[in-house]
Amino acid sequence: MLNIAGPWEVLGCANDVLGRGVYQMQAVGPSAPAAETRHGLVLAGLRPLPRAGARLPDAVIVGGARVEAAPAEHASVVAWLRRHHHRIPRVVSICTGAFVLGAAGILDGRRATTHWLFLDRLRARCPAACVVDEGVYVKDGKVWTSAGVTAGIDLTLALVEEDHGHQVAMAVAKRMVLFLRRSGQQAQFGSAAKSPDEQQPTPLRDISRFVVEHLDQDLSVDRIAKAAAMSPRTLARWSRAHLSQSPAQLVRRLRLDEARRLLEETTLPLKDISARTGLGDASTLWRVFTQQLGLTPAAYRQRFAALAS
Repeated sequence: MLNIAGPWEVLGCANDVLGRGVYQMQAVGPSAPAAETRHGLVLAGLRPLPRAGARLPDAVIVGGARVEAAPAEHASVVAWLRRHHHRIPRVVSICTGAFVLGAAGILDGRRATTHWLFLDRLRARCPAACVVDEGVYVKDGKVWTSAGVTAGIDLTLALVEEDHGHQVAMAVAKRMVLFLRRSGQQAQFGSAAKSPDEQQPTPLRDISRFVVEHLDQDLSVDRIAKAAAMSPRTLARWSRAHLSQSPAQLVRRLRLDEARRLLEETTLPLKDISARTGLGDASTLWRVFTQQLGLTPAAYRQRFAALAS
């Protein structure tokens, strides 16, 4: 339900802030006039998918989908999107809605994301897409995809900012009593890798384990390549092909993940966290957090240490 209600509320609040109906929303779906959501709440007031010849919307937001054994009605949404998406200025998915976009071929050749639990499944289902775990939402041309659930709010705020500017987007966030408005580059908090996942492909698992075990040391490409029994050039190619990032970017991501974990689970001072993660000094840690997550290490600890406890 939040996949739908979150973006809907953002657009409605934008109308309130601007004092006019700049966004006219309609809820449509193949099960019109109502749909039961995952946890039993019923979404009413659905309209059927627009028929051929009807005016197409300026944007379509697909608010989630079943990953396992998609129901038959998904097929009609996929077919509708495949037929019409070329003439729709914006196509958006929230959470697992990316699977619907992928089935319609919309993600082919594009960067996209989804809920962190289903990233590997989306990669397997949509091999022509570049599925990344680089933030809470991803924009590639006119196609926007978001991470799980609440990330749809962040994505829709970004749409409002693109349309009407930063001040309007922040006014909407304030009206919705949001603690912070996350940037697209902010990591999915649920995906912080405390240890290499045993379900990861063997090369990635081995590389990740080596990096995590040596975060406080020099991690040059040459050293990582030697540990992975690869040449530096092969490691760089493999990393680009399978991770859509360079080895250096992987190291930075894992260092940031570990810094986040230490802020959440310990009371270590910032200088110790900086040293343990190889991020240099406290000022470097502050710069990395503000650039990547949009808030300071102290603010992150205040907000998320309570959630982790």
